[in-house]
Amino acid sequence: MLLKGFEIEMYTGTPSGEIVGLSDKITASIDGYVREPDSRNVEYITSPSHNYDQLLCAILRPRLKLREYLQQLGNYTLIPGSTLSLGGSDRFFRSDPTNPYHDYIEQTYGTKVVTASVHINIGISDPELLMRACRLIRMEAPLFLALSASSPFLDGKATGYHSTRWRVFPHTPAHVPLFTSHAHHIQWVEEQLAAGTMQNVRHLWASVRPNGDRRPYDLNRLELRICDLVTDPIALLAIAALLEARILQLIENPDLDPLTQSSFSAEELISLTAANEIAAATSSLDAQLLHWQDGRTITARDWIAELYQEVWALAKQQGFGCFLSPLQKILREGNEAQQWLQLHAVGFSTHSTIIQAIRATREREIELEDKLCSPLVA
Repeated sequence: MLLKGFEIEMYTGTPSGEIVGLSDKITASIDGYVREPDSRNVEYITSPSHNYDQLLCAILRPRLKLREYLQQLGNYTLIPGSTLSLGGSDRFFRSDPTNPYHDYIEQTYGTKVVTASVHINIGISDPELLMRACRLIRMEAPLFLALSASSPFLDGKATGYHSTRWRVFPHTPAHVPLFTSHAHHIQWVEEQLAAGTMQNVRHLWASVRPNGDRRPYDLNRLELRICDLVTDPIALLAIAALLEARILQLIENPDLDPLTQSSFSAEELISLTAANEIAAATSSLDAQLLHWQDGRTITARDWIAELYQEVWALAKQQGFGCFLSPLQKILREGNEAQQWLQLHAVGFSTHSTIIQAIRATREREIELEDKLCSPLVA
C-alpha cells in the first residue's frame, strides 16, 4: 500500500450558517492548522500513512480539537460545503495583510479562490511513474469531482452547478500540458516562472499535479486537487481508496497510459478532459462524459462503477477493500451536492439546507469518534 494523506480546508462560522473569519486566532492557538489567504477558512494536513484506520482518526482528531477551541471563542462551528453558500462572496477578508503572495491572489482572483476543498496526496517516489500517474489521474479527475461535489449554492442561491467551486476556481496557468517526462515537467515549470504565468512553484492550480519538497526537482507524491470538501471521513477514505487502487493498477500495468492507450492526441486529450471537468462540475454523477480511451459517451456514475469493478479485487488483496466499498453508497444515494439539491427541490431553503448539513456533519463526527477513535482521542 502507498503512503497517503489529506489537506483539508473548512469554513468556520455560526450554527445558523454565517461564515466568520477566525483563522488568525485558530492558527495562533492550535498546532497543525495553517492559514489560507482569506480568514474564513483554515486548513489542516494529516501526516502521511499507509493505514486507513489511522487516517480516519487523523481526519477526525484535529476537527475535534478545533471544535473545542471554537466553543471557547463563542458559539462557532464548522460549516460544510466548498463555497460561500449563504453569502459573502462580494469581498475578501485577508488573513495576513502583510503577505505579498496573498496581495497577488486577492487582486488577481478575488473571492473565486475563497473555497474549501480536500487535496488527496498519494506517495510515488519514482518521478517517471509519478508523471504517468498524473497523466492517467488527470484524465479521470472529473470522476473524483463527481463523487465529491458539495457546492451547489453561492450567496444563498442554487447556481445550476453541483460543484460551483470547480466552475469558478481559476485554473492556472491556463494551459497545462500532459507531462511526457520529469524533464518535461521541470522545463515547463521553469518556463512558466520565467514568463510570470506562475508566481512560484505552488502556483500550479490544475486538477492534479506532481508535488514534493523541492518542486519541480524533488517530487514524491501525486496531489489530486479537484475534489470539493467531503465532510464524511468514511466517504473521503472511499474516494482515496479508489485513487490508490487505480494507481496500484497503473504500477502493475505500465501500459495504462493515456499517451499510448488513447485514440486521441495529447492536445485532444487536454480538451476532452477540460470538457469533462465542466460536465462533472455541472451534473456530477449524472454528467455525460467522454472516455479518454476511445471517446465513447458514458455517465460519471457508470464509469466509476466500471473502475470499481476493475480495482475491487486489488483493493481487497491489499487489505483496504472495506474502505473502498462505501463508494457504492455514494453512487446509490448521491454526493453531498445532490442530497442538498434534493432537499432544495422539495422546498427547503438554501439556509435551512445548510443548517441541517452543519448538524449532520457534527453528528457524523460524534458517531465515528465514539465508535472508532475515542480511545485514541483520550
